[in-house]
Amino acid sequence: MSHCPYRLWGSVGEDFDQPALDQLERACSLPVSRRGALMPDAHIGYGLPIGGVLATEGVVIPYAVGVDIACRMKLSVLDLPPEALEDEAQRRRLAEAIERRTLFGIGGEFRQPHDHAVMDADWNVSPITAGAKDKAWHQLGTSGSGNHFVEFGVLTVGENSPRGVRQSWIGGSHANWDLAPGRYLALLSHSGSRGTGAQVCNHYSRVAKALHPGLSGELSRLAWLDLDSPEGGEYWNAMNLMGQYAAANHACIHRAILEHLGAHAIADVENHHNFAWLEQHPIVGGGRQVVVHRKGATPAGPGVMGVIPGSMASPGFVVVGKGQPESLHSAAHGAGRLMSRTKARERFAFGAVRKELKDAGITVLSAGADESPGVYKDIHRVMAKQSDLVDAVARFDPKIVKMAPEGERPED
Repeated sequence: MSHCPYRLWGSVGEDFDQPALDQLERACSLPVSRRGALMPDAHIGYGLPIGGVLATEGVVIPYAVGVDIACRMKLSVLDLPPEALEDEAQRRRLAEAIERRTLFGIGGEFRQPHDHAVMDADWNVSPITAGAKDKAWHQLGTSGSGNHFVEFGVLTVGENSPRGVRQSWIGGSHANWDLAPGRYLALLSHSGSRGTGAQVCNHYSRVAKALHPGLSGELSRLAWLDLDSPEGGEYWNAMNLMGQYAAANHACIHRAILEHLGAHAIADVENHHNFAWLEQHPIVGGGRQVVVHRKGATPAGPGVMGVIPGSMASPGFVVVGKGQPESLHSAAHGAGRLMSRTKARERFAFGAVRKELKDAGITVLSAGADESPGVYKDIHRVMAKQSDLVDAVARFDPKIVKMAPEGERPED
């Protein structure tokens, strides 16, 4: 099978399985593909592997973005002391803020929806978004299911952390960061565009498959849309709307929780990690414009800040990108799964896991066995494998965790 150039961060058998590499190679074999990369947290996905990066020319692949369009991270640093996590009464208050101010579960909706400017955007860019607008409004500020979470934890800012960063909206990445080294109380969330994003992906993937009947088997999941076609334009506009919506979703979650506590954010960082961007890279066609799909990969251009989480028992990191050319300015988006959800449920009893976490000082308000810490790779190994992609400038240690309860269908 001939394919465009790609580079791996890690090796088969040690960092990721052969099926994940097979998926990347199939994606790189498409006539529209120009360059690929596989991050150290990679595992098998649908179409493009999770942790896969793919540059195409003139086209976008809905399943290379993924079902959860604009799944993203947001971290807010609070003006409350980290010692609040050590006081039982204050810890209960923090847990109560999460419990009361966001909803988990695939059908979660607010009866009284949040106000946000994203609902004033043009939702008629696609018949899918137009038809889903009311439901999306009621889901604004909800967290969904699967690997989505809201956590309080201790943020330790390192001596190498940058000061005075005012990174405005760069393709979904944003940072307001001017923290001295030390310990802080922080709120971290992970979720995406909820049910509307899934509808957009599924609809335009069906459209793309119908346009490319010659793609069979696994390749059919990589069917593409020309950006200059009506269908491609619709998807692109809908995807970007879902990017705005997912960011608004996090904004509402953080605003509601901070209001409940009477707290304010003194710094924040956020980024997409399931999206497609129009970019130029000298390594691809001498700098021609390409569509860079990052499916479970963090934007890591020079100086671009982002968040890479671990698990509910392991740290996450605030990072600064190094702009590595062969990674297409990308990095891992987390620790990456070691096993399927089915295997996780067979192996782990969440009651026992919850007790172990409690003994380690981590309160789990709700979660399922399929999100047990043991289903994830070693985040420290993942970070070591990508030392040429990002610098870690702060560490987030989770202390209060909420995810969708056992039995919820995953939407990540």
